[in-house]
Amino acid sequence: MTRFIDVSHAIESGMITYKGLPAPIVCDHLSREQSRAHYAPGVQFQIGKIEMVANTGTYLDSPFHRYAGRSDLAELELAQLAELPGLVVDARAAGRKIGPEWFADLPLQGRAVLVHTGWSRHWRTDAYFENHPFLSAEASKKLADAGAALVGIDSFNIDDTADLQRPAHTILLGAGIPIVEHLCMLDQLPDSGFRFSAVPVKVRGMGTFPVRAYARIGE
Repeated sequence: MTRFIDVSHAIESGMITYKGLPAPIVCDHLSREQSRAHYAPGVQFQIGKIEMVANTGTYLDSPFHRYAGRSDLAELELAQLAELPGLVVDARAAGRKIGPEWFADLPLQGRAVLVHTGWSRHWRTDAYFENHPFLSAEASKKLADAGAALVGIDSFNIDDTADLQRPAHTILLGAGIPIVEHLCMLDQLPDSGFRFSAVPVKVRGMGTFPVRAYARIGE
């Protein structure tokens, strides 16, 4: 039987994804009560409104996020984002800096490589923003050279935020490999044998947007 496992965080009004960026505001544009004036008796609708920065919740970075003139959200092909063969790399014992040895002898080409650090256990706490695990430049180069289709991580950032060069973003997005950050529930996935999808809305001129990331297990 087919099973679907959601590996993305819900977006809620007031939550902080990244310190220094504003929290989303989720509210009514037209409330159910207000809508009653526009419809027949007993008929009502809610039209919602959300104000947020693109880096909210579980989100995908396209090459445009790092490089002007490269593929934005609207230019990414669905084949780059949906039904990708998935691979989970359990790097919980790696410490903060995840090196290339964690990806040695793995079938990386054409895979959505999801790096399981266990950091999502700190989501919505101050600990989430401090001393998070990240990919080294060498690990990022190995993934790019091996032809990974997409790279995801269940941590605060795929880079060390103290490193202003942002090598993981620079290398992976430079190779045209989308990045998904702030994943969760990766412990619920098998190491392989599943399909991964993380599809944002089709927005021109934007490099990042939240996704409903999920794994499909079975046919």
